[in-house]
Amino acid sequence: MNDPLAITVNGQRHTVQSQPETPLLYVLRDELGLAGPQFGCGSETCKACTVLVGAREVQACKFPVSEATDGAITTLEGLQAEGELHPIQRAFIDEQATQCGYCVNGMVMTTAAFLHRNHQPTDDEIREALEGNLCRCGAHSRILKAVRRAADYMAEEGG
Repeated sequence: MNDPLAITVNGQRHTVQSQPETPLLYVLRDELGLAGPQFGCGSETCKACTVLVGAREVQACKFPVSEATDGAITTLEGLQAEGELHPIQRAFIDEQATQCGYCVNGMVMTTAAFLHRNHQPTDDEIREALEGNLCRCGAHSRILKAVRRAADYMAEEGG
């Protein structure tokens, strides 16, 4: 039997019983009951499973839980603060930037990491940052608008 692993997810410390090589996605969904990160491809190519470890985006479908024990993990659910939606979440809602919802976790979490690095991006920079996110429903122009709006909201709110 393995020793339990301690991870911090959305500001809360958890002890999990998973094998060290277990993908973080399975721990988040199966042990902690979080529905934000999605299983898509299982090969780090669609980004539906994106979470933040520190400020770095990682694809949780292949990221071993043992590599997440030293960093704060943030999921889609953890972007909210005190019950208020994060500016990125508000912007995606305001722009109606999703259709089927499959890609939204990856789009929002990739946007969070990207806007942490680049506070006022150009459209080309946004497209480049989101390039690896698989979206098949055609919401691309609304997603682009949502990222721009999120950057504006964050600038207004000083975050």
